[in-house]
Amino acid sequence: MISAFNIRITGRVTGVGFRYSTKHFIHQFTDIKGYVKNTSERSVEVEIQGDSNHLAIIIEWLRHGPNYARVDDIKINEIPVDPLKPCFRIT
Repeated sequence: MISAFNIRITGRVTGVGFRYSTKHFIHQFTDIKGYVKNTSERSVEVEIQGDSNHLAIIIEWLRHGPNYARVDDIKINEIPVDPLKPCFRIT
C-alpha cells in the first residue's frame, strides 16, 4: 500500500548533516518520493511517499537521525498521495 506523510523533526537537527544523512538512508528504498529540508524554525521537514512498510522503517530512523543529531520531538501527519511527486531530494 502506498502512503504519504509530512514529518516535522525538532531538536539539534540543523548543522549536523541531518538532511544529507536522511537522503542517504532513504536512497536504499527506490520507491520513496518526496523531500527533506531545513525550516526557518531550525527544524527539519520531511515529506515521504511510498510503500507503507518502507515508510515505517524510515520513520523509525527519523526518530533518532544521524549520530550527531538529537531528536527532541517528531510530528507525523498523513497527507494525500500525490502521483506526480518527484524522486526524493534535498530542497
